[in-house]
Amino acid sequence: MKRIMIITLALGCLFGTVEAKKKKTSGNPIFEGWYADPEGAVMDGRYWVFPTYSAPFKEQLHLDAFSSRDLVNWEKHERVLEKKNVPWLWQALWAPAILKANDRFYLFFSGNDVHEGEVGGIGVAVSDKPEGPYVDALGKPLINEIVNDAQPIDQFVFRDDDGQYYMYYGGWGHCNMCRLSSDLLSVMPWEDGQKFHEITPDGYVEGPFMMKRGGKYYFMWSEGGWTGPDYCVAYAIADSPTGPFRRIGKILQRDESVARGAGHHSVIQVPGKDEYYIIYHRRPLSETDENHRATCIDKLEFNEDGTIRPVKITFEGVKKRTLKKQR
Repeated sequence: MKRIMIITLALGCLFGTVEAKKKKTSGNPIFEGWYADPEGAVMDGRYWVFPTYSAPFKEQLHLDAFSSRDLVNWEKHERVLEKKNVPWLWQALWAPAILKANDRFYLFFSGNDVHEGEVGGIGVAVSDKPEGPYVDALGKPLINEIVNDAQPIDQFVFRDDDGQYYMYYGGWGHCNMCRLSSDLLSVMPWEDGQKFHEITPDGYVEGPFMMKRGGKYYFMWSEGGWTGPDYCVAYAIADSPTGPFRRIGKILQRDESVARGAGHHSVIQVPGKDEYYIIYHRRPLSETDENHRATCIDKLEFNEDGTIRPVKITFEGVKKRTLKKQR
């Protein structure tokens, strides 16, 4: 019996390997399970996606991560951050943001759905490995207070070419930005003494994202309601990371032949190349459960004038794009 089991397992591994090699595109969704708000990054020679575990709100008490060498075959890393490693967290954990700095990995997250007078907001956890485990770094939220009517959630951290770190965040239709210290564990005041500046563009709801290309700053955000079919992504272009950000138009939205509720995205750039992929969540056409959200990937392309072409959401996803192994 043992011999039969060993042979069966070996054949399973063999066929699994063959199937992985045959796979030409990622397919959408890119991995199984209900996951949302995906944060993509390239770290240590691999593509990474850190999504929200999409479940009823009070059951979102851990984060998983996924990594890939080629955007097609993904490996799951379970429970990279859990409630037990965040002493102030009691209700929910979502909207991760990840980056490598100071030879460590920093995982920012939203917790507790904070309101005035409550403990919660934006936290930060650290690890020596991208796959974790991550542990809360401060013993309290990095940002707890509600400023400019922006709920402290949906944070994204952007490193500019001069090394300065900026955080963009905010729910309830308001977006703030702030400067972070070099150790990423505190907020630095602006020249006017304020810690937070409001930069809310027209139509903004939540889910901010920033990237830089060709000397221009591309600020993106989600519009509509996350439970509805019209959730989408819009963008602006500016000459500075602080704006002003004037809305240009939508770049990601539903397609009635594919899926609805496409939003809360991030963008991965192939290192050293003018090549980009948008990672986002969407809801299957037949699905009515508001928590059924799936993480997908498609190409993000630009026009000659630097504007972004509307994204075509697909079932196929993207072709293999293998990263070179680091020495």
